[in-house]
Amino acid sequence: MKIAIIGTGNLGKSIAKGLIKNNTFSQLILTKRNLKELEEFATTEKVQLTTCNMEAVQQADILIFAVQPRHFEQILQEIQPVLTPNHVIISTITGYSIDKIEASIGAQHNIIRAMPNTAIAVGKSMTCICSNTSANGHVQLASSIFKVLGNTLVIPESQMQAATVVCASGIAFWMRLIRATTQAAIQLGFDAKEAQELAMYTSEGAANLLINTGSHPEQEIDKVTTPKGCTIEGLNEMEHKGLSAALIQGMVSSFNKINTIKKEQI
Repeated sequence: MKIAIIGTGNLGKSIAKGLIKNNTFSQLILTKRNLKELEEFATTEKVQLTTCNMEAVQQADILIFAVQPRHFEQILQEIQPVLTPNHVIISTITGYSIDKIEASIGAQHNIIRAMPNTAIAVGKSMTCICSNTSANGHVQLASSIFKVLGNTLVIPESQMQAATVVCASGIAFWMRLIRATTQAAIQLGFDAKEAQELAMYTSEGAANLLINTGSHPEQEIDKVTTPKGCTIEGLNEMEHKGLSAALIQGMVSSFNKINTIKKEQI
């Protein structure tokens, strides 16, 4: 596969690193206005760097767009003359609907939206995918690209805003929970490095228990809570202070905000 990443900023770099790690392309073209910011890829085999989006599009079959929303329409109009019916267009741009992309380049093109998160750099992204009618036959291809970079889920476009909150913003929410656990461990007597290690690997273990067993979280909670024990004491205090309610309310607030951003863009 010949893949171009148009706009290799933070997310674009994460995607590139994941693709390189898994060697899932025959050629990878990365575009950026300032190529000095891509120096780490300069000597990587089968990777080409360019400032020219037109050049990248002409050399690639799959186009992954990771630009800022305010630049996307201009770039689509710029590359439209060299787009072909064979191109698979994958947008990772938050809040930018398929209808809006079709309005710029036409509904006949294969248009897919993918919402990965920054864990894609280490092959652990949760990426949600949807497409227009023209690209129905290419959804599996897009899934296969992102599957080697974590897990994928095909959803209706109407759920993409919510998926952005749960999966993309969700990285920040989980980082804050891990940070809080680290702070608690420090207060309980561990040094900062030990505390973070305990928090990171415990959270990883909790997630892997659910992934590998298919259990419900409450089933795993029941295994470590005993009558009048320390675990249930801690859980009840956290709920008394509003842990679950605060997390839910925070995610709903984030969802409301992203819908406001979408309306402003329209």
